[in-house]
Amino acid sequence: MMEKIDKRLTVPKKTKMTNLIDDMYLSGKVKFKQRLAMARKVTIGLDIWTKKGLTASFLAISACYFNTDDNKPEHILLNLKQLTHPHTAQVISGLVDESLQEWGIHKDKILTIITDNGSNMVAAFPYEHEEEASSTEDDDCGETDDEEAGSGERYEPLGRTPCVVHTLQLVVNLIQKDNSIKRLLDKIRHLVRQFRKSSVATEQLLQQCGLSLIKDCPTRWSSSYLMLSRLLEVKESLTLVANTMGWDCLLPSEWQKVVILRDLLLPFAEHTKVLESDTSCLSLVVPALMDLKSHLSEFSQTHARSYRDLASLAQKMSDNLLERFTHFLDVDAERFSPLAAAACFLDSNVAEVLIENEEESIQNLLKEGEQYIVRSVPQQEELADEEDNRNAEAEGTPAKQPRFKFFSSNHSSRPKIFKTTVKQELKKYKELLSDFNSEVSGIQFWLSQSDTIFPNMKPLALDILSMPASQAFAERVFSLTGDLSSGRRNRARVTLERSAFLKLNKA
Repeated sequence: MMEKIDKRLTVPKKTKMTNLIDDMYLSGKVKFKQRLAMARKVTIGLDIWTKKGLTASFLAISACYFNTDDNKPEHILLNLKQLTHPHTAQVISGLVDESLQEWGIHKDKILTIITDNGSNMVAAFPYEHEEEASSTEDDDCGETDDEEAGSGERYEPLGRTPCVVHTLQLVVNLIQKDNSIKRLLDKIRHLVRQFRKSSVATEQLLQQCGLSLIKDCPTRWSSSYLMLSRLLEVKESLTLVANTMGWDCLLPSEWQKVVILRDLLLPFAEHTKVLESDTSCLSLVVPALMDLKSHLSEFSQTHARSYRDLASLAQKMSDNLLERFTHFLDVDAERFSPLAAAACFLDSNVAEVLIENEEESIQNLLKEGEQYIVRSVPQQEELADEEDNRNAEAEGTPAKQPRFKFFSSNHSSRPKIFKTTVKQELKKYKELLSDFNSEVSGIQFWLSQSDTIFPNMKPLALDILSMPASQAFAERVFSLTGDLSSGRRNRARVTLERSAFLKLNKA
């Protein structure tokens, strides 16, 4: 390549490239910092990744918000910070606070923080009742100086929302704990390893069908489903090549069981693909969980006689699903979060379906979503031009008389100004749902609405509907920047963070 390049070209040195990256990073940071300052609410995503050999660990911090300039949701990488061992809750929360201060994001603007279910993440961002309990214990231990307590700025604890996709995969992982299913999966994995280790078998399989086998990985979402699906897709070619190589293949009864197991995992893979989107998928969480619950119940009843082990597994997965997602589905749960319910109610596509559903649990969720919307918007009462006079008379102070009575009595009075309350907007919104066009997305619906009709609900709806359901964006950072941190390349920590910022944010 260098031989073909014009000899007059001066190849930039490492210093020049570093300076270019720094300039691009600083200009991009200024641009996104301005957008974050204009954003009403922000959702934070976190994920930790450790290199092989435990030589370095990194914490990715992302922010999702509604971009008011472009009128669309946006998800960006804020920081890629190197962690020191051990990865305690104090270290994680300290780095998050440092990042928020760097970007000028006040904690009042944060809707929630989405993390995985690791114990350090849970401890770093406790729920409100846990924070209150610990505060009570501290108060019991001793008195606090009032001046000392009031000297610093006090923030409310940041609410944590478990990553929906991570939690779904914990439900899927129950297939690894069933002995009969595990034996079948082990046999399939052995067959896949044989093909992947043999260049002859792989080449013959490619010649037969043009596809190769997929190996499942415990750290990859839906990998078991992808392995089974590909296995069934190349079944005939695989059997032919295995017979040619003299390898044992699956029995007809085992092939049939693979089909049933694939059907069991198919809805989980489909919903995972949707819910791992970077933005605008929180409103799909409750419908997805309801759909999976119905799927597992139907699957258990259909195969109760022919495949008892799979039917029993489906029932266990259903129970585990309801147990893990009580914070989204059970309004009486101690850690119930109304965010997902509010997102469902504000998404016109989802709300239209759920409102017609007469199931008590769904109606309770919608009510909680409505109450959350009412609490999130400051109440506003009717206002008129003469309100100040009425208030003055109520306080015993004579109202101010007009200076020119003739003109004031004959001149047409200004129209009264009325500010609609949130409850009035909720009523109007429900009326619009009956004539709603289902081809329009939830965000497009609210963008098409007038600010004068929904002055309170529209901004809140755009912010909530922009939220992601998982922290897949933060996890994707390490997939896209893997080459940058391979070997000893992570020694330049600042360069790594800035390169990741430019690559992910397309700055």
